[in-house]
Amino acid sequence: MRLFHRDAVTLFRPFTLDALNFLLADVRGALGPYLNVFLITQEHWSQSAVGMVTTVSGLLSLVVQTPVGAAIDATRAKRALIVAALALLAVGAVAIYAFPRFWPVLAANTVIALVGDVFGPAVAALTLGLYKREALARRLGRNSAFDHAGNVAIAAAAGGVGWLFSQRAVFLLVPVFAVLATVATLSIPGNAIDHDRARGGDMPDDGGRAAGRGVLLTCRPLLVYAMCALLFHFANAPLLPLVGQKLASAHHDLATAMMSACIIAAQLIMLPIALAVGAYADRIGRKPILLLGFGILPVRALLYTLSDNTAWLIGVQLLDGVGAGIFGAITPLVIADLMRGTGRFNVAQGAVATAQGVGASMSGLAAGVVVDRLGYAAAFVGAAVMASVALAGLALAMPETASNGRDGRLAGDREIH
Repeated sequence: MRLFHRDAVTLFRPFTLDALNFLLADVRGALGPYLNVFLITQEHWSQSAVGMVTTVSGLLSLVVQTPVGAAIDATRAKRALIVAALALLAVGAVAIYAFPRFWPVLAANTVIALVGDVFGPAVAALTLGLYKREALARRLGRNSAFDHAGNVAIAAAAGGVGWLFSQRAVFLLVPVFAVLATVATLSIPGNAIDHDRARGGDMPDDGGRAAGRGVLLTCRPLLVYAMCALLFHFANAPLLPLVGQKLASAHHDLATAMMSACIIAAQLIMLPIALAVGAYADRIGRKPILLLGFGILPVRALLYTLSDNTAWLIGVQLLDGVGAGIFGAITPLVIADLMRGTGRFNVAQGAVATAQGVGASMSGLAAGVVVDRLGYAAAFVGAAVMASVALAGLALAMPETASNGRDGRLAGDREIH
């Protein structure tokens, strides 16, 4: 049985998608936490100012996430969207390197946040268009594994560049990897992609038509998942930057290397976790795996309060590999389950990403203010409380979404329409 699109067997090679996931992780990985640590330790910004930059850019990016998903559903130029986003990302990173002042950084970080909305949905759409549903769980797990491998590579490279040159030089890695990612994107043949399946329109009776966008509001499991994702990211997003700042304060000359150690520790765990999710998601269902991932987060947040020892903080960061690793690997699969046959897969991805972005963006400012006024321990406890609320919501209100029978319909179908 062929697992690829019928024309893809002679045109598409899986390693090109592997390379794309690896290199896109490299492009994105040179930003984020490194920016926070650079601004705090080298440019001497306040916690609140850094939180303001991340919050403003994050909130502005929310405006375009769902429209970006709709555009990816509608267009056949998915590869061109990725290439254009890579170009803008490279320009934003160079701008931060050249002008590390408030307004230029705010503008550049906003551009980076906006174009960052393209990568995840576009790669997931390419995957749906290249692989048949029976191979999807394993392929999405493999995507996530190569993404984590790329994160390890860029963390190691950034740590080396930061140590040999400066924290500021890390941002010059972005245009280099953007060029490589562009080559990988264009190595995927456009005619190998089934564009109907790439938007979730793969049920036998859907006639190639997309459902109305109101399906996002009538699919109760999708709404539940989006709210749980919002709370999960509100709790999770500030943890790594806060830990990185604590380590940078204790080891000022090794700030970038310490941040790289935290990222590598988590990503090395995420890689096998992603492969395991791909292998077991069809066997045991999505919800048990999700409960494990959500349950790790409050434990991790509380453990950070027990010691400031460098080895302890990096060791606790390993738990991020389980929680965030599960969430990242299984979310596209859950959305594909819920949107099967609607033709609105990428719009739904954009909606869930919007919820994630709301949580992550608001948490940056909230955590910064709490740290400035009450200290790091209070911020970690607050994150644990929000993570517990997310876990309770998932356990009580989210149904299983895996197929439950020979016709491929979902266990939660009665709640979707």
